[in-house]
Amino acid sequence: GSGAGRSTPLTAVPCPLLQFCQPSGWQLFTERNPPTFFVAVLTDINSERHYCACFTFWEAVDSAQPQSHPRNGEGEEEEEEPSSPVQPAQLFAPKSLVLVSRLDHAEVFRNSLGLIYTIYVDGLSVSLENVIGNLLTCTIPITGGAQ
Repeated sequence: GSGAGRSTPLTAVPCPLLQFCQPSGWQLFTERNPPTFFVAVLTDINSERHYCACFTFWEAVDSAQPQSHPRNGEGEEEEEEPSSPVQPAQLFAPKSLVLVSRLDHAEVFRNSLGLIYTIYVDGLSVSLENVIGNLLTCTIPITGGAQ
């Protein structure tokens, strides 16, 4: 066999990731929300725990892209006036960075995802691939171990 259909540890996802990151659904907002972070513990079919850290931030949507109507928790929609010189409201879409681990290190997850977010948002001239590679090869000391 070609191995098709088999998952590897790097591609195995213990949950529907889209629904996990945005349980209320993915939607556009008219205001930029502050970043959020949470860790959920998921258990797979073999009773193994997976710690899923999710860091979500909101990014401005390019006005040239086709957009659905924004939702702000209300069902009201304003009608557009084609002759109106007013610019459409700026919309913001959520983006999520997710880290899945068998280890329970919430603060390390927060710091790692925060570092990746900062590099991305600030447009730093650092290779994200190198940063992620360095994060994956770092050693986390055990609690109560040698100082």
